Amino acid sequence: MIPFFVFFTPLFFHCFFVHGILDPIDFLALQAIRKGLDDLPGSNYFASWDFTSEPCNFAGVYCDGDKVVALNLGDPRAGSPGLTGNLDPSIGKLSALAEFTVVPGRITGALPESMSQLKNLRFLGVSRNFLSGDIPASLGQLRELQTLDLSFNQLTGNIPWAIGALPTLSNVILCHNHLSGSIPPFVSPRLTRLDLKHNELSGTLLPNSLPSSLEYLSLSWNQLTGPVDYHLTRLNRLNYLDLSLNRFTGCIPGILFTFPLTNLQLQRNLFTGPVLPMSQVTIPTVDISFNRFFGEISPLLSNVQNLYLNNNRFMGQVPAVLVERLLTAGIQVLYLQHNFLTGIEINPTVEIPVSSSLCLQYNCMIPPVQTACPLKAGKQKSRPTDQCAEWKGKKGEKTNNIKG
Repeated sequence: MIPFFVFFTPLFFHCFFVHGILDPIDFLALQAIRKGLDDLPGSNYFASWDFTSEPCNFAGVYCDGDKVVALNLGDPRAGSPGLTGNLDPSIGKLSALAEFTVVPGRITGALPESMSQLKNLRFLGVSRNFLSGDIPASLGQLRELQTLDLSFNQLTGNIPWAIGALPTLSNVILCHNHLSGSIPPFVSPRLTRLDLKHNELSGTLLPNSLPSSLEYLSLSWNQLTGPVDYHLTRLNRLNYLDLSLNRFTGCIPGILFTFPLTNLQLQRNLFTGPVLPMSQVTIPTVDISFNRFFGEISPLLSNVQNLYLNNNRFMGQVPAVLVERLLTAGIQVLYLQHNFLTGIEINPTVEIPVSSSLCLQYNCMIPPVQTACPLKAGKQKSRPTDQCAEWKGKKGEKTNNIKG
Protein backbone atom coordinates (compact mmCIF):
# COMPACT_ATOMS: atom_id res chain seq x y z
CA MET A 1 0.00 0.00 0.00
CA ILE A 2 1.22 3.48 -0.78
CA PRO A 3 2.17 5.38 2.39
CA PHE A 4 -0.66 7.54 3.66
CA PHE A 5 1.63 10.55 4.09
CA VAL A 6 4.21 12.03 1.78
CA PHE A 7 6.40 14.91 3.01
CA PHE A 8 7.36 17.08 0.09
CA THR A 9 10.92 18.32 0.13
CA PRO A 10 11.69 21.78 -1.25
CA LEU A 11 11.65 21.75 -5.03
CA PHE A 12 12.90 25.05 -6.27
CA PHE A 13 15.95 26.40 -4.49
CA HIS A 14 18.64 23.81 -3.90
CA CYS A 15 21.42 25.96 -5.31
CA PHE A 16 23.51 28.91 -4.25
CA PHE A 17 22.53 32.43 -5.22
CA VAL A 18 24.66 35.48 -5.56
CA HIS A 19 23.44 38.01 -3.03
CA GLY A 20 24.36 41.40 -1.69
CA ILE A 21 23.14 43.22 1.38
CA LEU A 22 19.68 42.00 2.27
CA ASP A 23 16.75 44.32 1.62
CA PRO A 24 15.86 46.09 4.92
CA ILE A 25 12.21 44.98 4.69
CA ASP A 26 13.24 41.34 4.35
CA PHE A 27 15.77 41.78 7.19
CA LEU A 28 13.09 43.05 9.57
CA ALA A 29 10.66 40.33 8.45
CA LEU A 30 13.21 37.62 9.28
CA GLN A 31 13.76 39.18 12.69
CA ALA A 32 10.02 39.09 13.42
CA ILE A 33 9.73 35.50 12.21
CA ARG A 34 12.63 34.51 14.46
CA LYS A 35 11.03 36.15 17.51
CA GLY A 36 7.88 34.09 17.02
CA LEU A 37 9.68 30.74 16.92
CA ASP A 38 12.08 28.68 19.02
CA ASP A 39 13.90 25.39 18.71
CA LEU A 40 12.33 22.47 20.51
CA PRO A 41 14.72 20.73 22.92
CA GLY A 42 17.24 18.84 20.83
CA SER A 43 17.02 21.15 17.84
CA ASN A 44 19.65 23.77 17.03
CA TYR A 45 18.23 25.12 13.79
CA PHE A 46 18.38 28.76 14.90
CA ALA A 47 22.03 28.54 16.02
CA SER A 48 23.14 30.25 12.79
CA TRP A 49 20.53 33.02 12.96
CA ASP A 50 22.81 35.77 14.29
CA PHE A 51 21.52 39.07 12.99
CA THR A 52 24.93 40.71 13.37
CA SER A 53 25.91 38.69 10.29
CA GLU A 54 24.45 38.35 6.80
CA PRO A 55 20.96 36.70 6.97
CA CYS A 56 21.37 35.11 3.55
CA ASN A 57 23.88 32.77 5.22
CA PHE A 58 21.34 31.61 7.83
CA ALA A 59 20.23 27.99 7.80
CA GLY A 60 17.19 27.59 5.57
CA VAL A 61 17.37 31.10 4.08
CA TYR A 62 17.99 31.37 0.35
CA CYS A 63 18.46 34.72 -1.37
CA ASP A 64 18.56 35.98 -4.92
CA GLY A 65 20.18 39.37 -5.00
CA ASP A 66 18.94 41.27 -1.95
CA LYS A 67 15.67 39.33 -1.59
CA VAL A 68 14.71 36.14 0.25
CA VAL A 69 13.29 33.69 -2.28
CA ALA A 70 13.06 30.53 -0.16
CA LEU A 71 12.59 29.94 3.55
CA ASN A 72 12.83 26.39 4.88
CA LEU A 73 12.28 26.61 8.64
CA GLY A 74 13.70 23.84 10.79
CA ASP A 75 16.22 21.04 10.47
CA PRO A 76 14.99 18.69 7.72
CA ARG A 77 16.89 15.66 9.04
CA ALA A 78 14.65 12.72 9.91
CA GLY A 79 13.75 12.68 13.58
CA SER A 80 14.52 16.33 14.18
CA PRO A 81 12.28 17.66 16.98
CA GLY A 82 11.38 20.76 14.97
CA LEU A 83 10.23 24.19 16.12
CA THR A 84 7.66 25.68 18.46
CA GLY A 85 5.83 29.01 18.51
CA ASN A 86 3.74 30.89 15.95
CA LEU A 87 4.19 32.07 12.37
CA ASP A 88 4.54 35.85 12.44
CA PRO A 89 2.44 37.83 9.91
CA SER A 90 5.66 39.56 8.81
CA ILE A 91 6.24 36.62 6.52
CA GLY A 92 3.93 38.40 4.09
CA LYS A 93 6.59 41.11 3.65
CA LEU A 94 9.03 38.71 1.96
CA SER A 95 7.77 39.88 -1.40
CA ALA A 96 10.00 37.63 -3.53
CA LEU A 97 9.35 34.45 -1.53
CA ALA A 98 8.59 31.52 -3.83
CA GLU A 99 9.00 28.62 -1.37
CA PHE A 100 8.05 28.32 2.28
CA THR A 101 8.28 25.10 4.29
CA VAL A 102 8.31 24.16 7.96
CA VAL A 103 9.50 20.81 9.29
CA PRO A 104 7.24 18.79 11.63
CA GLY A 105 7.14 20.31 15.12
CA ARG A 106 4.81 22.12 17.50
CA ILE A 107 3.99 25.36 15.71
CA THR A 108 0.55 26.55 16.79
CA GLY A 109 -1.90 29.29 15.87
CA ALA A 110 -3.36 30.29 12.54
CA LEU A 111 -1.76 30.46 9.14
CA PRO A 112 -1.14 34.20 8.65
CA GLU A 113 -3.57 35.97 6.32
CA SER A 114 -0.60 38.03 5.17
CA MET A 115 0.67 35.05 3.17
CA SER A 116 -1.75 36.15 0.46
CA GLN A 117 0.72 38.95 -0.29
CA LEU A 118 3.33 36.44 -1.49
CA LYS A 119 2.41 36.71 -5.16
CA ASN A 120 5.42 34.61 -6.26
CA LEU A 121 4.79 31.74 -3.85
CA ARG A 122 4.86 28.39 -5.60
CA PHE A 123 5.42 25.95 -2.73
CA LEU A 124 3.70 26.18 0.68
CA GLY A 125 4.30 23.29 3.06
CA VAL A 126 3.51 23.45 6.76
CA SER A 127 2.65 19.89 7.71
CA ARG A 128 2.70 17.85 10.93
CA ASN A 129 2.40 20.80 13.27
CA PHE A 130 -0.50 22.18 15.30
CA LEU A 131 -1.89 24.91 13.07
CA SER A 132 -5.49 25.77 13.91
CA GLY A 133 -8.27 27.99 12.62
CA ASP A 134 -9.47 28.28 9.03
CA ILE A 135 -7.49 28.04 5.83
CA PRO A 136 -7.38 31.68 4.72
CA ALA A 137 -9.55 32.20 1.65
CA SER A 138 -7.07 34.87 0.67
CA LEU A 139 -4.63 32.11 -0.33
CA GLY A 140 -6.71 32.07 -3.50
CA GLN A 141 -4.76 35.17 -4.51
CA LEU A 142 -1.56 33.10 -4.88
CA ARG A 143 -1.95 32.53 -8.59
CA GLU A 144 1.48 30.91 -8.94
CA LEU A 145 0.95 28.33 -6.18
CA GLN A 146 1.74 24.78 -7.27
CA THR A 147 1.94 22.79 -4.02
CA LEU A 148 -0.21 23.34 -0.93
CA ASP A 149 0.59 20.96 1.92
CA LEU A 150 -1.09 21.75 5.26
CA SER A 151 -1.58 18.13 6.26
CA PHE A 152 -1.55 16.74 9.81
CA ASN A 153 -2.61 19.90 11.61
CA GLN A 154 -5.78 20.97 13.43
CA LEU A 155 -7.32 23.18 10.77
CA THR A 156 -11.09 23.69 10.76
CA GLY A 157 -13.70 25.28 8.54
CA ASN A 158 -14.25 24.86 4.81
CA ILE A 159 -11.78 24.41 2.00
CA PRO A 160 -12.03 27.84 0.33
CA TRP A 161 -13.42 27.70 -3.18
CA ALA A 162 -10.81 30.29 -4.16
CA ILE A 163 -8.13 27.65 -3.60
CA GLY A 164 -9.87 25.24 -5.94
CA ALA A 165 -9.82 28.01 -8.57
CA LEU A 166 -6.02 28.38 -8.51
CA PRO A 167 -4.85 27.68 -12.08
CA THR A 168 -1.42 26.09 -11.52
CA LEU A 169 -1.95 23.71 -8.58
CA SER A 170 -0.30 20.33 -8.95
CA ASN A 171 -0.44 19.00 -5.35
CA VAL A 172 -3.09 19.67 -2.69
CA ILE A 173 -2.51 17.81 0.57
CA LEU A 174 -4.90 18.75 3.36
CA CYS A 175 -5.32 15.35 5.00
CA HIS A 176 -5.59 14.73 8.74
CA ASN A 177 -7.26 17.97 9.78
CA HIS A 178 -10.81 18.82 10.90
CA LEU A 179 -12.01 20.44 7.68
CA SER A 180 -15.76 20.40 7.00
CA GLY A 181 -18.22 21.39 4.30
CA SER A 182 -18.16 20.33 0.67
CA ILE A 183 -15.23 19.81 -1.69
CA PRO A 184 -14.82 22.79 -4.01
CA PRO A 185 -14.24 22.30 -7.74
CA PHE A 186 -10.56 22.11 -8.64
CA VAL A 187 -9.92 23.65 -12.03
CA SER A 188 -6.15 23.30 -12.47
CA PRO A 189 -5.34 21.07 -15.47
CA ARG A 190 -2.02 20.29 -13.74
CA LEU A 191 -3.45 18.82 -10.54
CA THR A 192 -2.05 15.32 -10.08
CA ARG A 193 -2.41 14.76 -6.33
CA LEU A 194 -5.45 15.53 -4.17
CA ASP A 195 -5.34 14.17 -0.63
CA LEU A 196 -8.22 15.16 1.66
CA LYS A 197 -8.49 12.04 3.81
CA HIS A 198 -9.25 12.07 7.53
CA ASN A 199 -11.36 15.22 7.66
CA GLU A 200 -15.06 15.91 8.23
CA LEU A 201 -16.02 16.78 4.67
CA SER A 202 -19.61 16.15 3.58
CA GLY A 203 -21.99 16.54 0.66
CA THR A 204 -21.74 15.26 -2.89
CA LEU A 205 -19.03 15.80 -5.48
CA LEU A 206 -20.01 18.58 -7.85
CA PRO A 207 -19.90 17.97 -11.62
CA ASN A 208 -16.42 18.51 -13.06
CA SER A 209 -15.00 19.15 -9.57
CA LEU A 210 -12.12 16.70 -10.13
CA PRO A 211 -9.78 17.32 -13.09
CA SER A 212 -8.92 14.42 -15.39
CA SER A 213 -5.21 15.08 -14.71
CA LEU A 214 -5.44 13.42 -11.26
CA GLU A 215 -3.09 10.52 -10.59
CA TYR A 216 -3.56 10.25 -6.82
CA LEU A 217 -6.95 10.77 -5.16
CA SER A 218 -7.73 10.07 -1.51
CA LEU A 219 -11.02 11.16 0.05
CA SER A 220 -11.23 8.46 2.70
CA TRP A 221 -12.47 8.91 6.27
CA ASN A 222 -14.96 11.68 5.52
CA GLN A 223 -18.76 11.88 5.33
CA LEU A 224 -19.16 12.28 1.58
CA THR A 225 -22.31 11.04 -0.14
CA GLY A 226 -23.86 10.47 -3.52
CA PRO A 227 -22.79 8.63 -6.70
CA VAL A 228 -19.28 8.91 -8.12
CA ASP A 229 -19.52 6.87 -11.34
CA TYR A 230 -19.57 9.98 -13.54
CA HIS A 231 -16.46 11.37 -11.86
CA LEU A 232 -14.54 8.10 -11.97
CA THR A 233 -15.02 7.48 -15.69
CA ARG A 234 -13.11 10.71 -16.39
CA LEU A 235 -10.11 9.98 -14.15
CA ASN A 236 -8.31 7.53 -16.42
CA ARG A 237 -4.83 8.59 -15.25
CA LEU A 238 -5.35 7.46 -11.66
CA ASN A 239 -2.72 5.19 -10.15
CA TYR A 240 -4.08 5.43 -6.60
CA LEU A 241 -7.73 5.77 -5.54
CA ASP A 242 -9.07 5.68 -1.99
CA LEU A 243 -12.73 6.57 -1.39
CA SER A 244 -13.10 4.34 1.66
CA LEU A 245 -15.10 5.10 4.81
CA ASN A 246 -17.61 7.49 3.30
CA ARG A 247 -21.27 7.14 2.30
CA PHE A 248 -20.90 7.04 -1.46
CA THR A 249 -23.70 5.31 -3.36
CA GLY A 250 -24.45 3.98 -6.82
CA CYS A 251 -22.56 1.69 -9.13
CA ILE A 252 -18.89 1.41 -10.00
CA PRO A 253 -18.11 1.69 -13.73
CA GLY A 254 -16.35 -1.33 -15.18
CA ILE A 255 -13.88 0.91 -17.00
CA LEU A 256 -12.40 1.89 -13.62
CA PHE A 257 -10.63 -1.48 -13.47
CA THR A 258 -8.72 -0.68 -16.68
CA PHE A 259 -7.04 2.41 -15.23
CA PRO A 260 -3.31 2.19 -14.31
CA LEU A 261 -4.16 1.73 -10.61
CA THR A 262 -1.84 0.12 -8.09
CA ASN A 263 -4.35 0.42 -5.26
CA LEU A 264 -8.15 0.63 -5.33
CA GLN A 265 -9.84 1.27 -1.98
CA LEU A 266 -13.65 1.55 -2.01
CA GLN A 267 -14.45 -0.24 1.25
CA ARG A 268 -17.08 0.80 3.79
CA ASN A 269 -19.42 2.78 1.58
CA LEU A 270 -22.93 2.16 0.24
CA PHE A 271 -21.96 1.17 -3.29
CA THR A 272 -24.27 -1.27 -5.01
CA GLY A 273 -24.74 -3.15 -8.26
CA PRO A 274 -22.70 -5.88 -9.94
CA VAL A 275 -18.92 -5.63 -10.30
CA LEU A 276 -18.20 -6.10 -13.99
CA PRO A 277 -14.63 -5.36 -15.11
CA MET A 278 -14.24 -4.82 -18.84
CA SER A 279 -11.03 -6.87 -19.07
CA GLN A 280 -8.55 -8.79 -16.94
CA VAL A 281 -7.81 -6.75 -13.81
CA THR A 282 -4.13 -6.20 -13.02
CA ILE A 283 -4.50 -3.88 -10.00
CA PRO A 284 -2.39 -5.39 -7.16
CA THR A 285 -4.82 -4.47 -4.36
CA VAL A 286 -8.61 -4.17 -4.70
CA ASP A 287 -10.70 -3.61 -1.58
CA ILE A 288 -14.43 -3.22 -2.18
CA SER A 289 -15.51 -4.80 1.11
CA PHE A 290 -18.38 -3.64 3.32
CA ASN A 291 -20.64 -2.39 0.52
CA ARG A 292 -23.80 -3.68 -1.16
CA PHE A 293 -22.35 -5.16 -4.34
CA PHE A 294 -24.25 -8.18 -5.66
CA GLY A 295 -24.19 -10.72 -8.48
CA GLU A 296 -21.54 -13.30 -9.23
CA ILE A 297 -17.83 -12.76 -8.71
CA SER A 298 -16.08 -12.00 -11.98
CA PRO A 299 -13.24 -14.37 -12.95
CA LEU A 300 -11.53 -11.28 -14.40
CA LEU A 301 -10.46 -10.45 -10.83
CA SER A 302 -8.18 -13.50 -10.64
CA ASN A 303 -4.94 -11.55 -11.22
CA VAL A 304 -5.51 -9.27 -8.23
CA GLN A 305 -2.95 -10.11 -5.54
CA ASN A 306 -4.96 -8.80 -2.57
CA LEU A 307 -8.71 -9.08 -3.14
CA TYR A 308 -11.21 -8.05 -0.49
CA LEU A 309 -14.81 -8.82 -1.50
CA ASN A 310 -16.11 -9.57 1.99
CA ASN A 311 -19.27 -8.15 3.55
CA ASN A 312 -21.21 -7.68 0.35
CA ARG A 313 -24.02 -9.62 -1.35
CA PHE A 314 -22.13 -11.70 -3.88
CA MET A 315 -23.71 -15.03 -4.76
CA GLY A 316 -23.04 -18.19 -6.77
CA GLN A 317 -19.87 -20.21 -7.09
CA VAL A 318 -16.39 -18.86 -6.42
CA PRO A 319 -14.72 -18.87 -9.87
CA ALA A 320 -12.32 -21.79 -10.26
CA VAL A 321 -9.61 -19.50 -11.64
CA LEU A 322 -9.52 -17.60 -8.33
CA VAL A 323 -8.95 -20.87 -6.48
CA GLU A 324 -6.17 -21.85 -8.88
CA ARG A 325 -4.43 -18.53 -8.41
CA LEU A 326 -4.75 -18.81 -4.64
CA LEU A 327 -3.21 -22.28 -4.54
CA THR A 328 -0.24 -21.14 -6.63
CA ALA A 329 0.27 -18.08 -4.39
CA GLY A 330 -0.76 -15.73 -7.18
CA ILE A 331 -3.44 -14.41 -4.83
CA GLN A 332 -2.12 -13.53 -1.39
CA VAL A 333 -5.38 -12.37 0.20
CA LEU A 334 -8.83 -13.62 -0.84
CA TYR A 335 -11.50 -12.47 1.59
CA LEU A 336 -14.99 -13.69 0.65
CA GLN A 337 -16.66 -13.86 4.07
CA HIS A 338 -20.12 -12.45 4.75
CA ASN A 339 -21.63 -12.90 1.31
CA PHE A 340 -24.19 -15.33 -0.15
CA LEU A 341 -21.78 -17.61 -2.01
CA THR A 342 -23.02 -21.16 -2.49
CA GLY A 343 -19.90 -23.12 -3.33
CA ILE A 344 -16.18 -23.34 -4.06
CA GLU A 345 -14.32 -26.10 -5.88
CA ILE A 346 -11.39 -26.89 -3.62
CA ASN A 347 -10.04 -30.16 -2.26
CA PRO A 348 -10.62 -30.28 1.54
CA THR A 349 -7.14 -31.78 1.99
CA VAL A 350 -5.33 -29.16 -0.06
CA GLU A 351 -2.70 -27.03 1.64
CA ILE A 352 -3.06 -23.33 1.02
CA PRO A 353 0.34 -21.60 0.67
CA VAL A 354 1.60 -20.02 3.88
CA SER A 355 1.83 -16.68 2.09
CA SER A 356 -1.87 -16.73 1.13
CA SER A 357 -5.04 -16.10 3.15
CA LEU A 358 -8.54 -17.34 2.37
CA CYS A 359 -11.70 -16.62 4.35
CA LEU A 360 -15.10 -18.10 3.45
CA GLN A 361 -17.05 -17.75 6.68
CA TYR A 362 -20.73 -16.78 6.80
CA ASN A 363 -21.79 -17.71 3.30
CA CYS A 364 -24.50 -20.05 2.05
CA MET A 365 -22.20 -23.07 2.38
CA ILE A 366 -20.09 -24.85 4.93
CA PRO A 367 -16.48 -23.84 4.20
CA PRO A 368 -14.74 -26.96 2.82
CA VAL A 369 -11.36 -25.95 4.23
CA GLN A 370 -10.34 -24.56 7.59
CA THR A 371 -8.52 -21.26 7.11
CA ALA A 372 -7.51 -18.42 9.37
CA CYS A 373 -10.04 -15.59 9.17
CA PRO A 374 -9.79 -12.15 10.76
CA LEU A 375 -11.45 -11.96 14.17
CA LYS A 376 -14.09 -9.56 12.88
CA ALA A 377 -15.31 -12.28 10.50
CA GLY A 378 -17.07 -13.91 13.46
CA LYS A 379 -17.22 -17.54 14.52
CA GLN A 380 -20.26 -18.66 12.54
CA LYS A 381 -19.23 -20.89 9.64
CA SER A 382 -22.30 -20.35 7.48
CA ARG A 383 -25.39 -18.18 7.16
CA PRO A 384 -28.74 -19.25 8.56
CA THR A 385 -30.68 -21.12 5.88
CA ASP A 386 -33.58 -18.65 6.00
CA GLN A 387 -31.30 -15.81 4.92
CA CYS A 388 -29.92 -17.84 2.04
CA ALA A 389 -33.38 -18.92 0.93
CA GLU A 390 -34.63 -15.34 0.97
CA TRP A 391 -31.64 -14.12 -1.02
CA LYS A 392 -31.96 -16.90 -3.59
CA GLY A 393 -35.59 -15.98 -4.09
CA LYS A 394 -34.61 -12.46 -4.98
CA LYS A 395 -32.15 -13.71 -7.64
CA GLY A 396 -29.39 -11.43 -6.55
CA GLU A 397 -31.39 -8.23 -6.64
CA LYS A 398 -30.86 -5.53 -4.03
CA THR A 399 -32.67 -5.95 -0.74
CA ASN A 400 -32.66 -4.12 2.56
CA ASN A 401 -33.96 -7.14 4.42
CA ILE A 402 -30.80 -9.23 4.29
CA LYS A 403 -28.49 -9.03 7.27
CA GLY A 404 -24.71 -8.96 7.06
